Amino acid sequence: MQAWQVHQNGEPGEVMVLGEVERPVPAEGQVLLKVRAATVNFPDVLMCRGEYQVRPPLPFTPGVEVCAETEDGRRVIGNPVLPYGGFAEYVVADPRGLFTAPESLDDAEAASLLIGYQTGWFGLHRRAALEAGETLLVHAAAGGVGSAAVQLGKAAGATVIGVVGGAEKVSVARELGCDVVIDRRTENVVGAVKEATGGRGVDVVYDPVGGEAYTQSTKVVAFEGRIVVVGFASGAIPSPALNHALVKNYSILGLHWGLYNTRNPKLVQHCHEQLTELAARGAIKPLVSERVPLAGASAAVQRVADGVTTGRVAVLPSLENGAAA
Repeated sequence: MQAWQVHQNGEPGEVMVLGEVERPVPAEGQVLLKVRAATVNFPDVLMCRGEYQVRPPLPFTPGVEVCAETEDGRRVIGNPVLPYGGFAEYVVADPRGLFTAPESLDDAEAASLLIGYQTGWFGLHRRAALEAGETLLVHAAAGGVGSAAVQLGKAAGATVIGVVGGAEKVSVARELGCDVVIDRRTENVVGAVKEATGGRGVDVVYDPVGGEAYTQSTKVVAFEGRIVVVGFASGAIPSPALNHALVKNYSILGLHWGLYNTRNPKLVQHCHEQLTELAARGAIKPLVSERVPLAGASAAVQRVADGVTTGRVAVLPSLENGAAA
């Protein structure tokens, strides 16, 4: 089969190599899946660089999220078992971590539903207890993780403020449903948020960026507000000033979605059911900005690394080389 492999760590565009490899053989308790679509996530970038908390042995195939077909023809979504990631024609997976792909979504959209939307649902509902009528601030609102949080926030009845970088991403965030969009490249984020909220601040912050974005969050979070720490796409891990959290009376909430797969898998299934229902009635629909053939996977991962993409980029092995939709 065709698969991308990383033989040494570095930038995705330099270290991902496409070649003919043996089809993976499922271990006991695993199943073989034919990949219909795989999405590019920031962890793929970090794994290529050797900077992710999970470090599969070299060589490995990146791609942590797929929509795939079982041997009996069922369409499912799930996380492949590394080192056999999704940027390949076949993967292996743990059947306990597979979910029925929603009929309302195509392959690329269904593949995009797992990590970003599960993270958003757990972050906003399980951790921050977002309520209708509250104000939600989403950093990197036009990205794969942020766009999911925007849609879930709107579906929950919140007023959503999106922070993005660049005019193109401003347009995307507006189309996603943000009530207010702030371009961090041309506007003062703290001042713009305070103006939009009449000086009150926001009830919940959803932060997959870290660094300066986190610092801004502490300046605009409201009384009894909640900052949900999802990741550090900026590369800078902040050191919270806990005295500041004390005097402003806000909460800092960490979220590691993957832990729920082992600590509370029934809740993950419940979340999937909620997401499937939201997708069926059109309340959420994953933003797939690009659909590329398998040959385009390396360049796609590099674009995500460079921060120039919006929503999710999907790799579809069935697309012919050079085709995109």
